[in-house]
Amino acid sequence: MLYLLVKACIDLALWLLAAVLAFGFRQPSAIDSGVAISALPYLAVTTAVMAVVSWYYHLARQSWQRASLLDLVRLAQATGLTTLLVVALAFILQPQWHLPRSVPVLAGVLGLVLMGAARMLTRLLYERRPHRRAQAKRRVLIVGAGEAGTLIAKEMQRHPEAGLTPIGFLDDEVTKQRRSIVGLPVFGPVGDLVAVARREQAAEILIAVPSAPGDFVRRVVQLAQSAEVRYRIIPGVFEILAGNVGINEIREVNLEDLLRREPVHLNTAEIAGYLRGRVVLVTGAGGSIGSEIVRQLCPFGPAKVLLFGRGENSVFGIQQELEHDWPEIQVLGLIGDVRDDKRLRAIFREYQPEVVFHAAAHKHVPLMEQSPSEAVLNNIFGTRNVVQCCLDFGVQRLVNISTDKAVNPTSVMGASKRVAEMVVSAGAAQAKAHQAFVSVRFGNVLGSRGSVVPIFMKQILAGGPVTVTHPEMVRYFMTIPEAARLVLQAGGLAENGKVYVLNMGEPVKIADLARDLIHLSGASHVDIVYSGVRPGEKLYEELLTTSEETQATTHQEIFSAQLQQCDPQTLETQLSRLGHFAAQGDARAIRAVMMDLIPENKFGSLR
Repeated sequence: MLYLLVKACIDLALWLLAAVLAFGFRQPSAIDSGVAISALPYLAVTTAVMAVVSWYYHLARQSWQRASLLDLVRLAQATGLTTLLVVALAFILQPQWHLPRSVPVLAGVLGLVLMGAARMLTRLLYERRPHRRAQAKRRVLIVGAGEAGTLIAKEMQRHPEAGLTPIGFLDDEVTKQRRSIVGLPVFGPVGDLVAVARREQAAEILIAVPSAPGDFVRRVVQLAQSAEVRYRIIPGVFEILAGNVGINEIREVNLEDLLRREPVHLNTAEIAGYLRGRVVLVTGAGGSIGSEIVRQLCPFGPAKVLLFGRGENSVFGIQQELEHDWPEIQVLGLIGDVRDDKRLRAIFREYQPEVVFHAAAHKHVPLMEQSPSEAVLNNIFGTRNVVQCCLDFGVQRLVNISTDKAVNPTSVMGASKRVAEMVVSAGAAQAKAHQAFVSVRFGNVLGSRGSVVPIFMKQILAGGPVTVTHPEMVRYFMTIPEAARLVLQAGGLAENGKVYVLNMGEPVKIADLARDLIHLSGASHVDIVYSGVRPGEKLYEELLTTSEETQATTHQEIFSAQLQQCDPQTLETQLSRLGHFAAQGDARAIRAVMMDLIPENKFGSLR
């Protein structure tokens, strides 16, 4: 409290000094004789008005040590309002004051300068205190002289106790090069990183381009490794709010950064149109994909979110997270299995969901090769139960999560997901006018439970080797948040019966992925060994079958494909056979039926 009072008194003293100086500039003879008695009423009134306005604008609560442009703007508003009030009073009281009319205006300008200078001088002295400078040991070269880079440089300058000293920027934009930004030079393009880092004795490279694609991040990392300096990054554009860039957000570069693509722009109005105020059910809600879908849909204002899954711990975890982050949304954790038709129907009957995201599935290719009956019962008949409930209880929108492994499948898992797509398509043919049933097909998701990344990381931490099945094996990758956002967007398109294919970008060699992880982990001694292609795997993943034609949608990252229709009676007959053989655990018969169901299948050799 005393500290605030001292700052308020200093402000009023500076304002009073500005008034005296302004009066003296207009009437120098008055200064020579002390201060003219006629000026005393004016000085008292202007100081009193400033005191009231200062209290209204909370000027005493401003931090002078960290004074910012916004603080100066607020100071200018306060001094401007005070000046206007004093000018008005001077006009009214002119006969009593005998005051030159320019004095209040001149006093306002001088007051703003003096009070602003006090703040900026305090900040300058605070940031240059010797004991604070001594702690700033690491010289940081910032890649990216845009808004994020500028903000992080300012944060470092304001907080040298963090041990980081910004020395300048690198930026490929020609107009920024050879300029000074926040007092720091822009040395040149990113390609000069090695030379600049060595010349300026940089100890760390900071990548401050939140929207940079993965190839740019990869290039900077390679240059930093060549310069033999540490490299870190600020979060991607999806991880931070506008302007929320601070020292505590700086982190190590990870694999997602190296594979980062251009930010996906969503049609938020379209998504909100089918989610706001709705009851939304997510199957497999405790899984990596299901839980992220739930996180992404909550900002669109659903009335109620039903978390349906088998794993009570994972469902409980995401429920607790949502209740903390979105207390205004009713969140219910419901334990059950999509294979249990009675349990599923009880939930649909009680809660009447209007939108359903079906993410529950078995996804591990080698495991499903060993247990094909489980793939059939969970992926196919679980999906069939969900579709039938959606039909019977009038669900407006069903979005089925599929995979690129359903295209020209060479595995039981892929074939089961392809048949699941056919089940959803058959349900769409029976849907009413207000209903839309679609599938969304995408590739591997980094960080999901079926991803190779956790396996590689365990092998690296154990000292290697890292096992890759084949040097030419490639896969499509995207991050979990990106996949979830595009799933929500595809749900907004919802043209009944369609299979939506996400733009997965360029395929990535698994061997290159392993090398990137090894380099990021600083484990250059770890080797890569090739173990051979496992049953059910193929070297190249595809997103479309040869019989499917892709069409553009209103979203540039999503395409639609018309699934080749299967005769409903034939599908029903084959499903009955699949159910019979799955109950008996007859793996060979299961494969034979799926071969008959999927004309373009390529897994006949596994019969």
